[in-house]
Amino acid sequence: MIFAPVIDALALPPDARVDQRVPKKLLLDQGVPTAADKRQIQDGIEDIHWIAALKPTNIGVPDYRDEVREYLEIAILTVTFRPAAKPTRLIELIHRAIPYPVVLLSSQNEKVSLSLVHKRWSQGEAGKVVIEDLHRTAAIDPNALAEPETLFLSNLALSTLPAADLFALYQAWIDRLAELEAASITGSFTPPTSAEHSTILRDGLANHARLQYELTTLRNQAAKEKQLNRRVELNMTIKRLEAELAELKTTLSP
Repeated sequence: MIFAPVIDALALPPDARVDQRVPKKLLLDQGVPTAADKRQIQDGIEDIHWIAALKPTNIGVPDYRDEVREYLEIAILTVTFRPAAKPTRLIELIHRAIPYPVVLLSSQNEKVSLSLVHKRWSQGEAGKVVIEDLHRTAAIDPNALAEPETLFLSNLALSTLPAADLFALYQAWIDRLAELEAASITGSFTPPTSAEHSTILRDGLANHARLQYELTTLRNQAAKEKQLNRRVELNMTIKRLEAELAELKTTLSP
Protein backbone atom coordinates (compact mmCIF):
# COMPACT_ATOMS: atom_id res chain seq x y z
CA MET A 1 0.00 0.00 0.00
CA ILE A 2 1.51 3.28 -1.15
CA PHE A 3 0.22 5.13 1.94
CA ALA A 4 1.58 2.64 4.50
CA PRO A 5 4.90 4.43 5.28
CA VAL A 6 3.09 7.70 6.05
CA ILE A 7 0.27 6.09 8.03
CA ASP A 8 2.84 4.11 10.01
CA ALA A 9 4.76 7.34 10.68
CA LEU A 10 1.66 8.90 12.24
CA ALA A 11 1.62 6.07 14.81
CA LEU A 12 -2.14 6.16 15.25
CA PRO A 13 -3.66 4.31 18.23
CA PRO A 14 -5.79 1.25 17.32
CA ASP A 15 -8.86 2.76 19.00
CA ALA A 16 -8.78 5.65 16.53
CA ARG A 17 -8.77 3.48 13.40
CA VAL A 18 -11.83 3.49 11.16
CA ASP A 19 -10.53 1.94 7.91
CA GLN A 20 -13.65 2.42 5.84
CA ARG A 21 -14.14 3.24 2.19
CA VAL A 22 -15.84 6.59 1.55
CA PRO A 23 -18.26 6.63 -1.42
CA LYS A 24 -17.68 9.49 -3.83
CA LYS A 25 -21.40 10.22 -3.52
CA LEU A 26 -20.73 11.61 -0.04
CA LEU A 27 -18.49 14.28 -1.59
CA LEU A 28 -21.02 15.04 -4.31
CA ASP A 29 -23.77 15.43 -1.72
CA GLN A 30 -21.84 18.17 0.09
CA GLY A 31 -22.82 20.80 -2.45
CA VAL A 32 -19.98 20.66 -4.99
CA PRO A 33 -19.72 24.18 -6.51
CA THR A 34 -19.84 23.43 -10.24
CA ALA A 35 -20.66 20.75 -12.77
CA ALA A 36 -16.98 20.70 -13.74
CA ASP A 37 -16.06 19.93 -10.12
CA LYS A 38 -18.55 17.06 -10.08
CA ARG A 39 -16.97 15.63 -13.22
CA GLN A 40 -13.51 15.93 -11.66
CA ILE A 41 -14.66 13.98 -8.61
CA GLN A 42 -16.30 11.29 -10.74
CA ASP A 43 -13.50 10.98 -13.28
CA GLY A 44 -10.43 11.89 -11.22
CA ILE A 45 -10.83 9.97 -7.96
CA GLU A 46 -10.13 6.25 -7.85
CA ASP A 47 -11.05 5.76 -4.20
CA ILE A 48 -11.21 7.47 -0.80
CA HIS A 49 -10.64 5.80 2.56
CA TRP A 50 -11.30 7.08 6.07
CA ILE A 51 -8.30 5.82 8.00
CA ALA A 52 -8.86 7.24 11.48
CA ALA A 53 -10.87 9.66 13.60
CA LEU A 54 -8.80 11.33 16.32
CA LYS A 55 -11.04 12.30 19.23
CA PRO A 56 -10.50 13.26 22.87
CA THR A 57 -11.87 9.85 23.85
CA ASN A 58 -9.31 7.84 21.87
CA ILE A 59 -6.16 9.97 21.91
CA GLY A 60 -6.50 11.84 25.21
CA VAL A 61 -6.24 15.30 23.61
CA PRO A 62 -8.98 17.82 24.51
CA ASP A 63 -11.21 19.31 21.85
CA TYR A 64 -10.89 23.00 20.93
CA ARG A 65 -13.53 25.72 20.87
CA ASP A 66 -13.40 29.49 20.51
CA GLU A 67 -15.37 32.16 18.66
CA VAL A 68 -13.54 31.38 15.39
CA ARG A 69 -13.60 27.58 15.16
CA GLU A 70 -14.53 24.31 16.82
CA TYR A 71 -12.37 21.19 16.56
CA LEU A 72 -14.10 18.12 17.98
CA GLU A 73 -12.08 15.58 16.00
CA ILE A 74 -9.41 15.27 13.32
CA ALA A 75 -9.99 12.98 10.35
CA ILE A 76 -7.21 11.04 8.62
CA LEU A 77 -8.14 10.25 5.01
CA THR A 78 -6.45 8.81 1.94
CA VAL A 79 -7.44 9.48 -1.65
CA THR A 80 -6.05 7.89 -4.80
CA PHE A 81 -6.21 10.01 -7.94
CA ARG A 82 -6.28 8.62 -11.45
CA PRO A 83 -3.31 9.56 -13.69
CA ALA A 84 -5.16 12.30 -15.60
CA ALA A 85 -6.76 13.89 -12.52
CA LYS A 86 -6.08 17.47 -11.46
CA PRO A 87 -5.12 16.99 -7.80
CA THR A 88 -4.92 20.62 -6.71
CA ARG A 89 -8.63 21.31 -7.18
CA LEU A 90 -9.71 17.87 -5.95
CA ILE A 91 -7.70 18.22 -2.73
CA GLU A 92 -9.36 21.57 -2.06
CA LEU A 93 -12.82 20.10 -2.71
CA ILE A 94 -12.22 17.23 -0.29
CA HIS A 95 -11.08 19.58 2.47
CA ARG A 96 -14.10 21.82 1.83
CA ALA A 97 -16.53 18.89 1.97
CA ILE A 98 -15.55 17.75 5.47
CA PRO A 99 -16.52 20.08 8.33
CA TYR A 100 -13.64 19.15 10.64
CA PRO A 101 -9.88 19.34 10.13
CA VAL A 102 -8.44 16.66 7.86
CA VAL A 103 -5.00 15.15 7.42
CA LEU A 104 -5.33 14.15 3.76
CA LEU A 105 -2.89 11.72 2.16
CA SER A 106 -3.27 11.83 -1.61
CA SER A 107 -1.63 9.57 -4.16
CA GLN A 108 -1.08 9.91 -7.88
CA ASN A 109 1.37 8.06 -10.11
CA GLU A 110 2.92 6.15 -7.18
CA LYS A 111 3.75 9.29 -5.19
CA VAL A 112 2.14 10.65 -2.04
CA SER A 113 1.37 14.18 -0.84
CA LEU A 114 0.07 15.39 2.53
CA SER A 115 -2.28 18.34 2.85
CA LEU A 116 -3.82 20.11 5.85
CA VAL A 117 -5.92 23.24 6.20
CA HIS A 118 -7.39 25.03 9.19
CA LYS A 119 -11.14 25.63 9.18
CA ARG A 120 -13.27 28.30 10.80
CA TRP A 121 -16.87 29.38 11.04
CA SER A 122 -18.13 31.32 8.02
CA GLN A 123 -18.71 35.00 8.74
CA GLY A 124 -21.51 35.20 6.21
CA GLU A 125 -23.45 31.97 6.76
CA ALA A 126 -24.29 30.69 10.23
CA GLY A 127 -23.18 27.14 10.93
CA LYS A 128 -21.10 26.86 7.76
CA VAL A 129 -17.39 26.01 7.92
CA VAL A 130 -14.86 27.52 5.49
CA ILE A 131 -11.21 26.70 4.86
CA GLU A 132 -8.22 28.97 5.41
CA ASP A 133 -4.78 28.60 3.74
CA LEU A 134 -4.15 25.11 2.40
CA HIS A 135 -0.78 23.54 3.20
CA ARG A 136 0.51 20.73 0.98
CA THR A 137 3.77 18.88 0.58
CA ALA A 138 5.39 18.22 -2.75
CA ALA A 139 4.91 14.68 -4.05
CA ILE A 140 6.93 12.13 -2.09
CA ASP A 141 8.05 8.71 -3.31
CA PRO A 142 7.73 6.52 -0.19
CA ASN A 143 10.07 3.96 -1.76
CA ALA A 144 12.85 6.47 -2.48
CA LEU A 145 12.86 9.03 0.32
CA ALA A 146 15.39 11.86 0.41
CA GLU A 147 16.97 12.55 3.81
CA PRO A 148 14.71 15.55 4.63
CA GLU A 149 11.65 13.44 3.78
CA THR A 150 12.83 10.64 6.05
CA LEU A 151 13.32 13.12 8.90
CA PHE A 152 9.93 14.65 8.16
CA LEU A 153 8.18 11.29 8.49
CA SER A 154 10.08 10.51 11.68
CA ASN A 155 8.61 13.66 13.26
CA LEU A 156 4.93 12.96 12.56
CA ALA A 157 4.16 10.48 15.36
CA LEU A 158 1.05 11.46 17.27
CA SER A 159 2.59 10.77 20.67
CA THR A 160 5.41 13.29 20.05
CA LEU A 161 3.16 16.25 19.19
CA PRO A 162 1.73 18.99 21.44
CA ALA A 163 -1.35 17.71 23.26
CA ALA A 164 -2.88 20.88 24.73
CA ASP A 165 -5.89 20.51 22.40
CA LEU A 166 -6.82 19.36 18.91
CA PHE A 167 -5.99 22.77 17.40
CA ALA A 168 -2.43 22.66 18.80
CA LEU A 169 -2.05 19.08 17.57
CA TYR A 170 -3.22 19.92 14.06
CA GLN A 171 -1.05 23.06 13.96
CA ALA A 172 1.99 20.94 14.88
CA TRP A 173 1.49 18.84 11.75
CA ILE A 174 1.13 22.02 9.67
CA ASP A 175 4.39 23.32 11.17
CA ARG A 176 6.14 20.13 10.07
CA LEU A 177 4.86 20.59 6.53
CA ALA A 178 6.37 24.10 6.60
CA GLU A 179 9.70 22.66 7.77
CA LEU A 180 9.68 20.20 4.87
CA GLU A 181 9.00 23.06 2.45
CA ALA A 182 11.92 24.97 3.96
CA ALA A 183 14.08 21.86 3.58
CA SER A 184 13.39 21.89 -0.17
CA ILE A 185 15.12 25.30 -0.19
CA THR A 186 17.88 24.76 2.37
CA GLY A 187 18.53 21.04 1.92
CA SER A 188 18.01 20.08 5.58
CA PHE A 189 15.00 19.36 7.79
CA THR A 190 14.79 20.56 11.39
CA PRO A 191 11.79 19.84 13.63
CA PRO A 192 9.94 22.93 14.92
CA THR A 193 11.39 24.13 18.23
CA SER A 194 8.78 26.69 19.30
CA ALA A 195 5.67 28.55 18.17
CA GLU A 196 7.83 31.63 17.56
CA HIS A 197 10.20 29.63 15.36
CA SER A 198 7.27 28.28 13.34
CA THR A 199 5.83 31.78 12.85
CA ILE A 200 9.19 33.12 11.63
CA LEU A 201 9.49 30.15 9.28
CA ARG A 202 6.01 30.65 7.81
CA ASP A 203 6.72 34.34 7.24
CA GLY A 204 10.04 33.45 5.62
CA LEU A 205 8.42 30.95 3.28
CA ALA A 206 5.77 33.50 2.29
CA ASN A 207 8.48 36.06 1.52
CA HIS A 208 10.47 33.45 -0.39
CA ALA A 209 7.46 32.64 -2.58
CA ARG A 210 6.82 36.37 -3.14
CA LEU A 211 10.43 37.03 -4.17
CA GLN A 212 10.45 34.02 -6.49
CA TYR A 213 7.29 35.27 -8.18
CA GLU A 214 8.66 38.81 -8.54
CA LEU A 215 11.94 37.51 -9.95
CA THR A 216 10.18 35.34 -12.52
CA THR A 217 8.05 38.30 -13.61
CA LEU A 218 11.03 40.67 -13.86
CA ARG A 219 13.19 38.16 -15.75
CA ASN A 220 10.43 37.68 -18.30
CA GLN A 221 10.09 41.46 -18.65
CA ALA A 222 13.85 41.89 -19.04
CA ALA A 223 14.01 39.21 -21.73
CA LYS A 224 11.38 41.05 -23.78
CA GLU A 225 12.53 44.63 -23.08
CA LYS A 226 13.97 46.41 -26.14
CA GLN A 227 15.07 49.68 -24.51
CA LEU A 228 18.58 49.37 -23.08
CA ASN A 229 18.06 51.78 -20.17
CA ARG A 230 14.93 49.98 -19.04
CA ARG A 231 16.64 46.59 -19.36
CA VAL A 232 19.51 47.83 -17.17
CA GLU A 233 17.01 49.02 -14.54
CA LEU A 234 15.26 45.67 -14.57
CA ASN A 235 18.53 43.77 -14.22
CA MET A 236 19.56 45.94 -11.27
CA THR A 237 16.25 45.20 -9.56
CA ILE A 238 16.71 41.50 -10.31
CA LYS A 239 20.15 41.50 -8.68
CA ARG A 240 18.75 43.25 -5.60
CA LEU A 241 15.96 40.71 -5.24
CA GLU A 242 18.41 37.84 -5.78
CA ALA A 243 20.49 39.20 -2.91
CA GLU A 244 17.36 39.42 -0.73
CA LEU A 245 16.52 35.83 -1.65
CA ALA A 246 19.99 34.61 -0.71
CA GLU A 247 19.79 36.42 2.63
CA LEU A 248 16.34 35.01 3.28
CA LYS A 249 17.65 31.49 2.77
CA THR A 250 19.77 31.90 5.92
CA THR A 251 16.57 32.68 7.87
CA LEU A 252 15.07 29.40 6.68
CA SER A 253 18.18 27.40 7.51
CA PRO A 254 18.37 25.45 10.80
